[in-house]
Amino acid sequence: MLPVRDTVQSKTYPIVTIGLIAANSAVFLYQLSLGSHIERFLATFGLVPARYFHYGEFGADPITRFLPFFSSMFLHGGWFHLIGNMWFLWIFGDNVEDRAGHVKYLVFYVLCGLAAGFAHVFTNPNSGIPTVGASGAIAGVMGAYFVLYPRAKIWTLIPIFFFVQIIEIPAFIFLGYWILVQFLIGTFAVSSSLQGGVAWWAHIGGFAAGAILIFIFKKRERRLPRRYADEYHPW
Repeated sequence: MLPVRDTVQSKTYPIVTIGLIAANSAVFLYQLSLGSHIERFLATFGLVPARYFHYGEFGADPITRFLPFFSSMFLHGGWFHLIGNMWFLWIFGDNVEDRAGHVKYLVFYVLCGLAAGFAHVFTNPNSGIPTVGASGAIAGVMGAYFVLYPRAKIWTLIPIFFFVQIIEIPAFIFLGYWILVQFLIGTFAVSSSLQGGVAWWAHIGGFAAGAILIFIFKKRERRLPRRYADEYHPW
């Protein structure tokens, strides 16, 4: 399922969301300029779980060990990886930024990315594969959207055999289905000792972090005077 757009209109300009999309795109263009040096670059700044459990093999330099928790959020493995992540960020990020405020939203985004990174490291302790991508942090944004706008509608592109349809799906169903798929595949991957590929548990950790942290980061809603309360319907 691919989200096309949502039905919630933002009240503020999503400057941080646009800035994150621009930053991720700029870093990816820099990656393309590295040519044959790209593998070494990703190995240094990508998140390698084994680096935190096998000191003898990877060394214990604090910069190369802890910087990747941040830098890996802005790296991508290809055009489709970048475009897919940025599209999801564009669909869901503006509304979460609207409810959190620009500065708090940026802090929230980074914390979700860190939570996703820790979840991936501890569920794949022996993996020497560099993990890159903003999907963990974006999963946090989706978790926040799940909490804030469960009854919003998501226009979703769904392929049915040889046909493609766009239908409205409630956000709690779209996002609930998405996180359920991540959990089922992630659990299977861990139980079968499969490593590499998609960082399923980074998605799960980011989503859970976002769903919890948004209660701290969202703006407090102003209470309406009692005489207007019965007339106000947010949905």
